[in-house]
Amino acid sequence: MNTICLKGIDLPVSRLCTGGCPAGEYGWGNVDHAQIEGAIRHAFELGVNFFDTADTYGLGRSEINMGEMLHDVRDRVVLATKFGVRVENGRTFFDNSPAYIEKALGDSLKRLHTDYIDLYQIHYLDGVTPADAIMETLIRQKQAGKIRAIGLSNVTTEQAKAFLPYADEIASFQNHYSLAHRDDEADMLSIAQSLSAAALTWGSLGQGILTGKYGADVHFEKNDRRSRAVYDNFYGDKLLKNLRIVDVMRPIAEAHGVTVSAVAVRWILDHLPGSVVIAGMKSPAQAEGNALALTFSLTAEEVAALEEVSR
Repeated sequence: MNTICLKGIDLPVSRLCTGGCPAGEYGWGNVDHAQIEGAIRHAFELGVNFFDTADTYGLGRSEINMGEMLHDVRDRVVLATKFGVRVENGRTFFDNSPAYIEKALGDSLKRLHTDYIDLYQIHYLDGVTPADAIMETLIRQKQAGKIRAIGLSNVTTEQAKAFLPYADEIASFQNHYSLAHRDDEADMLSIAQSLSAAALTWGSLGQGILTGKYGADVHFEKNDRRSRAVYDNFYGDKLLKNLRIVDVMRPIAEAHGVTVSAVAVRWILDHLPGSVVIAGMKSPAQAEGNALALTFSLTAEEVAALEEVSR
């Protein structure tokens, strides 16, 4: 398993990270609890030791599930979660205030059934709380032993500038990135360099469109977030472009004897050196399909073909 080191964390992390949003058992269609547990345990068996979730996934259900499912191997995994999205009285908003950070951290520790979080990440910036106040609060929690490392999420190059004085404390940042979404590529390369932080990618499989399992007639039920047009990977011209990308990926997958999803993961690993790909899954088979990305390399011709179709 390819690994990298994150600032503040002794255990090297696998460059493939299990995304915990489906483990929230909400918003991804029919999710079977036993299959989720099987997927998480199988990912670990395959060498994946990095698991990412957030307090808002399933309104805490993902943290509870991951805490329970990984409790017996806690000292051999790196657990990452996020804070900053509050849901109260039917209203969702961002909050990075020091008081809320302390509350959110305490709640996450309880749900994850652990006394420390390896990587604690700001899910979204609230646009109000100064970076100094956020970082000073997180550093105090780090000194208290409640967190090991600090990460950012969903930040632009301009927003990241406020955190430059704390570059030594920023272990990573995660942004939306895949063959289907390269809009933030320049930002990711810039932030990685300016903060000397590891780039983590979410949406790495294009919310599923890059697995090769969907066609032009794709349809989702109301219990699946992808039924909403905001998930534009599945609608209009964007869907058609994504299907052309998948058409290029299929023969590459066949040539290497891997899944289409493995090609999507492998491309990111090669394209963003020192990065970690976050990929969600709902079954052991999907966990294995993603992990196949660590078993091969893309040829120069394959890279060129993917570059041309995804630009």
